[in-house]
Amino acid sequence: MLTRKQIQDSLRYEGGLTRRWFMAYAGALASIPLLGQSNRVNAAPRFSDNPFRLGVASGDPDANSVVLWTRLAPEPLAPDGGMPNESVAVQWELASDDSFQKIVATGTEIATPPLGHSVHVEAKGLESDRWYWYRFRAGDATSPIGRTRTFPAMDQLPQQVKFAVTSCQNLEQGLFTAYEQMAQDDLDLVFHLGDYIYEYEAGRNGKVRTHVGAEIKSLGDYRVRHSQYRSDPLLHNMHAVCPWLVTWDDHEVDNNYADSVSEEQGIDPVEFLYRRANGYQAYYENMPLRKSSLPSGSEMQLYRGATFGRLAQFLVLDTRQYRSDQPNNDKASPLNEAALDRQQSILGKIQKNWMYRELIQSTSTWNVLAQQVMMGLVNRAKAADKVTYSMDQWPGYAAERMEIVRFLQDRQISNPVVLTGDIHSNWVNEIRVDDRQVEAPIVATEFVATSLSSGGNGLAQPDGLDKLLSNNPCVKFHNTERGYIRCTVTPKQWQADYMSVSDVLQPGGTTSVRSSFVVEAGDPQVKNA
Repeated sequence: MLTRKQIQDSLRYEGGLTRRWFMAYAGALASIPLLGQSNRVNAAPRFSDNPFRLGVASGDPDANSVVLWTRLAPEPLAPDGGMPNESVAVQWELASDDSFQKIVATGTEIATPPLGHSVHVEAKGLESDRWYWYRFRAGDATSPIGRTRTFPAMDQLPQQVKFAVTSCQNLEQGLFTAYEQMAQDDLDLVFHLGDYIYEYEAGRNGKVRTHVGAEIKSLGDYRVRHSQYRSDPLLHNMHAVCPWLVTWDDHEVDNNYADSVSEEQGIDPVEFLYRRANGYQAYYENMPLRKSSLPSGSEMQLYRGATFGRLAQFLVLDTRQYRSDQPNNDKASPLNEAALDRQQSILGKIQKNWMYRELIQSTSTWNVLAQQVMMGLVNRAKAADKVTYSMDQWPGYAAERMEIVRFLQDRQISNPVVLTGDIHSNWVNEIRVDDRQVEAPIVATEFVATSLSSGGNGLAQPDGLDKLLSNNPCVKFHNTERGYIRCTVTPKQWQADYMSVSDVLQPGGTTSVRSSFVVEAGDPQVKNA
């Protein structure tokens, strides 16, 4: 049995496994098909039930195109979705009106068994900055209608963009009540920052609802779990309201994994990479992602950019796939030598250099890093004589984090804002190169969205809040309620409304604004709205 330290020593930080590991890894993944070939395409299929039970979605918009998604699954909780082992023709339509009197694009995609009968249409040649409606047909079945939009052209300066930020929706721990209000918020976009599903076995996390099956590891397991989440009517509906930009965190594969290293002791990295490949493939199959994100074995490029005219550049990051192992055995620790090790990276060299290039070239008013784990250096210790930080978050990679914030400062990147999920609580943080140096200039603002349902009902006033705020002057707001953040961004200011759900443990919960904060363009200091 390999220990976590032995695995870490056997793996490179970035660039590949050692040759011994690589040969075993390549052989293990060779049997994972993605695109495959089909000898037969059924143009007139018959289904045992409605094949569009997982709904429709759109995502990754730019000025002239958008991804349209669906997945055929007449029996969502079957590993194959209840589909036969054959390819199926799926027609799609895109219209400029919700009655489909003005069709602007149409086509046929082939839903194949190797990709779980998912469909990822990249509708191109569209007008910029406008709304569209779309639907799919397979056999005699027609999907629900979805609404989507393109972004403004690069040379335009829009007067506003409005979007929601959410993450962490554990089905067992709460209802997805927040999506009901979110659907009424007149949004241009939704950011989902990870933990879209949870991998745990049935009953481990709560009794509001129950996962199907044991802890998920096979491709069929991951497909079923995604289908169970997608079957929620509020989530189902919210995907049809506007386009989403998505990224994963850890639970889409396994809690707190780091690149090739499992959280659990003694896990063969080849075995783990095989599991990761299954999780990545199922994620691609169930998300409105472009074909450029199609995974290859256990590798999948998820980091990417999107630009809302000259108003905002969004850089969607991946802080799981390329990270080095968490220091200090992933235990809450001071910012010691291990946490400050310059070899520690949460992004990996290639992704970080890509981010730097995008930021340098940006002409946008606001530059947004949409990512998973909290960047604020927040001392979470409850005892007066203790100083501890989370090693799974940016403090575990403190040298790289300080390098990035210094880059934002030295390069005078326009209005940097960090959007974060993961932590099941709300935070507003003022980001400095080193947040412990309270007299240092503020460089960026971080808005951390609580979980949508994970953790059950939380608190507006957590225990020890006064001490936490006193110990961390960088923190301007914190609570542990469930909900999401609603952001309204203009050329002059960013307003973040922290939306709070009264109850996620039973139906009937309501969502309202708990607190609102404003950042003015040119000044990263947070103010109450």
